[in-house]
Amino acid sequence: MSQDGPLDGLAGPVRMCVGCRSRAARSVLLRVVVQDGVLVPDHLASLPGRGAWLHRDLQCLDHAERRRAFPRALRVAGPLDVTSVRVELGNDPTSAGTVPGDD
Repeated sequence: MSQDGPLDGLAGPVRMCVGCRSRAARSVLLRVVVQDGVLVPDHLASLPGRGAWLHRDLQCLDHAERRRAFPRALRVAGPLDVTSVRVELGNDPTSAGTVPGDD
């Protein structure tokens, strides 16, 4: 039983970006986790703990920060240091693209 929808063409698991709140294939999103109050990228999606998913785009990171989405999604109290994720996305050549649905 399959439902017809906009994600039918996506292969594999689908996750929601905490920044733009659009759904995308897990393979195009970056998982982030909290370690000692710092948000860190989880490239292999294997670090322990609750994770949140984010497009590899600084704009989505900005949206998530503005909406305070990380503490909510990761179920932690207080603000998180996102510097390591910001540096990672700033150095990522694929982060220069646009976010789907941001037309």
